[in-house]
Amino acid sequence: MSGGCFLGIDTSNYTTSAGVYDGARALENRKLPLPVAPGARGLRQSDAVFHHTRQLPELLVPLGELYRFSAIGVSATPRAAEGSYMPCFLVGRGYGEVLGAALGVPVYRFSHQQGHIAAALYSAGRLDLLERPFLAFHVSGGTTEALMVTPEGGAGPAAELAAQSLDLKAGQAVDRVGVALGLSFPCGPELEQLALAWPEPVRVRPAMKGADCSLSGVENQCMDMIRRGCPPELVARHCMEAVAAALEAMCARLLDELGPLPVVFSGGVAGNSILRERLEARFGACFAEPTFSADNGVGAAVLAWGSFAARR
Repeated sequence: MSGGCFLGIDTSNYTTSAGVYDGARALENRKLPLPVAPGARGLRQSDAVFHHTRQLPELLVPLGELYRFSAIGVSATPRAAEGSYMPCFLVGRGYGEVLGAALGVPVYRFSHQQGHIAAALYSAGRLDLLERPFLAFHVSGGTTEALMVTPEGGAGPAAELAAQSLDLKAGQAVDRVGVALGLSFPCGPELEQLALAWPEPVRVRPAMKGADCSLSGVENQCMDMIRRGCPPELVARHCMEAVAAALEAMCARLLDELGPLPVVFSGGVAGNSILRERLEARFGACFAEPTFSADNGVGAAVLAWGSFAARR
């Protein structure tokens, strides 16, 4: 049994996740997607709680047999803000606290968003940024936000909202367009492959209000294209280019306001290669590998390691 390891648990609205970090590398990044009925665009929270309760032991029992944990990190809320709450995170928090009490090890609570940021930094080889200010984007089905991130010791990175989508979130746009095209939910990977098959340039203009963006028009434009019989590859490419253009505009305006800062992209949508190529080229932005962009438990494990070290 390996010792000196840190367990991370994340129970988001789409994935049951557990990760193990030893202070140098991620030893485990295990995850089980929550089942979604064909044609559906998500899950009710009660269904998510049920599936997490059933699936989490499948991940934790084998890990408990392989590793000896020094501390546990859990995603307890969507964001590190007062009033931030989703029932699905209660499952991971409850399992983590019971396991911590049984093992006699500390349990640290973080937000799902903090975990995404930490996982992206780990994957990009930039955990050093946890010691300095940087600009982070969390781009997923439930969030499209730009965050000013500053160190906060053992509590994990402090993230202050700097800009956001004022309506539809990037992942919602991707999934709604994908479902309309007959793809499986969540639609990100399939929509990306469809978009990459379109051979010609696609130019779009983002809808902005200051550094905030609006993405509802992306869905409307794509649905109109589908009704007009446009090729699915063109619809998919238009959707991804529109999201990328909005993120590019947000980032450019914030860096104009805040000055030069490192930029990190996290969240499931940030695993898209079209976004990555465009935003790396312009801003030198850091991106996680797709498995660490999507929901995972490694970020919480990394933060547990940091909190444990800070308290010693």
